[in-house]
Amino acid sequence: MNQTATPDFFELAFSDGTPQKAVMTALVVGTILAIINHGDFILKGESINFFKILLTYCVPYCVTTWGAIHGKRVKLS
Repeated sequence: MNQTATPDFFELAFSDGTPQKAVMTALVVGTILAIINHGDFILKGESINFFKILLTYCVPYCVTTWGAIHGKRVKLS
C-alpha cells in the first residue's frame, strides 16, 4: 500500500513561498488600509495607536495565508 501523509496546517502555511507572498500582500494591502483608517490621525499629527496599525497589517497576512492553505488542501484532495 502506498500511503502519503497529508501535510498539516503548518507545512501548508510555510511551504511553496506562502510566507513571502503573504508578507508582500500585507505590505501593500496593509499600507492602503492603514492610510484609509489612520491617515487623518497621521496627517493631523495626533497620537496613533500602533497596535491597531499592526493589526491592520496582520489581517491581510492571515487572509492570504489562509487562502493559500485552503487552495493547497483543495488541490491535494
